[in-house]
Amino acid sequence: MQVAYNYEERGMRVLIIKPAVDTKGDDHVVSRLGVSRKVDICVTPGLDVFEAIQQNIAVSGALACVLVDESQFLEREQVDQLMRVTVYLDVPVITYGLRTDFNMNGFEGSIRLLEIAHNVEEMKTICACGRKALFNGRKVGGRFVFEGEQVAIDMQNDVEYQSLCASCYFKEREKYFEEKAKN
Repeated sequence: MQVAYNYEERGMRVLIIKPAVDTKGDDHVVSRLGVSRKVDICVTPGLDVFEAIQQNIAVSGALACVLVDESQFLEREQVDQLMRVTVYLDVPVITYGLRTDFNMNGFEGSIRLLEIAHNVEEMKTICACGRKALFNGRKVGGRFVFEGEQVAIDMQNDVEYQSLCASCYFKEREKYFEEKAKN
């Protein structure tokens, strides 16, 4: 039997954080299912996340945990600051984000998280073909692309992402570069 634990009833809160570069949903975390929640802290470049969380606790009280969405967009130092939150403030930090971009390159925040995280749990995703998805394919105007800036926010400027297994990823990549060579 699982018992739900209501942190708010016990005077503890869950602090929601996301990097400001993730403009999807403005000041809300938005799931693909349409569920959203207002963010408590939008992390801008150079922001001392440890200090921001410490100030939040001083003003609003104890935290049950900190949830960080789109953690791949954090700076290396900000990931280190989150580690300090767990160590010095004794507040668990749970982050969600991608390991790599649409070209299989690591994000700064993801690389650092993989280096220092206490625990890494993979959320499994399935490719349209039914196999385990490992990569994110970027589509612009409904077509896969394999060139461009590392950061392009989903659902803006006709950009969307699709989870792909390795086989489908490389098939789409080869197709893209073959078509590009013809033009």
